[in-house]
Amino acid sequence: MRPDLVPTLAGMGLTGLRIPDEFGGQGASALLAGIAAEEIGRVDVNASNIIIVTALISDVLVRNGTPEQQARWLPAIADGTSIPCLAVTEPGHTDAATLELKAIEDGDGWLFHGEKTSITLGLYANAGLVLARTGGPGARGVSAFYVNLDDERVTRAGFDDFGGRSNGRASLYLDGGAGDPRRAGRRDRWRFRVGQQGFDFSRAIVGQGCLGTAQAALDETLQWACDRVTFGKPIGTFQGVAFPLAECATHMRGALLVCLETLWMKDNGLEHGAEAAMAKFWAPKLSAEVIHRCLLTFGHLGYARRARWGNASVTSSILISETALSRSPSSSSLGPSWVASSPPDRHPAPRLTAICTPAS
Repeated sequence: MRPDLVPTLAGMGLTGLRIPDEFGGQGASALLAGIAAEEIGRVDVNASNIIIVTALISDVLVRNGTPEQQARWLPAIADGTSIPCLAVTEPGHTDAATLELKAIEDGDGWLFHGEKTSITLGLYANAGLVLARTGGPGARGVSAFYVNLDDERVTRAGFDDFGGRSNGRASLYLDGGAGDPRRAGRRDRWRFRVGQQGFDFSRAIVGQGCLGTAQAALDETLQWACDRVTFGKPIGTFQGVAFPLAECATHMRGALLVCLETLWMKDNGLEHGAEAAMAKFWAPKLSAEVIHRCLLTFGHLGYARRARWGNASVTSSILISETALSRSPSSSSLGPSWVASSPPDRHPAPRLTAICTPAS
């Protein structure tokens, strides 16, 4: 990750979107956080992860931290001096209710023993929202902690990934670490449900970040369909090219509305678990498919490193495909219930007009 990335995003207020202004943040809505991730995703889907993680962690701390904890932790996230991460996954465990990493009380603090793996920003994070076992089996025995990851007893091992390398995906090894009572004291512990509360709305933000990247690819492809001439006509005048791109734009509009609806419901205090699962299931999967269609439209140039869109699109497609593979509808019941309320429509109609009309 570029050293100046987080300070740059923080300078624009993007790391403090869900943080109240009294702690140096923007006090922004969940809907605005999603829009920000989408716009950043148009340029770099990796950078949108900074917005996703800071929004999720900040939301949990704002709703559950004491005033003293909020004053201690939130300003550093807002100004970019502290990079947070979410530490849930363990080797062999993706079900948060079956976690094995242990938190043991030690005087006024807690000691942590175990491993977390596949942690986004794990190589760079200064602190993490860590889910650890404090009691018996099942979700009731799991608590959430905001943990100091700069402790010398915390070690890291990065993954050598195909795409998204700047995200610093890593394993974290906690060997009695983070026992500092100033950072992991008795009141820094919350129940399992607290740690899960921010997951639903963040799924929609993940989806919008992916859609932003796919929309950028589609915009460039539509322009290419106008510029590339074969058989005396722009390729966009041929139905075999135009129709698949129109289908991409139509599906992307639908996926975007699912994401926006989810965040609108979050902002209005409505249950949004089912919609969040839909957003996380559909938007990354669709984005990978759209980018692949764009690559096919560009032909061999879509895979050429010398073309600026080629390398970016291929690596973005790999990363978004990884996101799609990790999708899970487990956040809530995906049943027949559907909230009919619509989010504000702030997005323009799909740019189908960019598909060329026949030259006169």
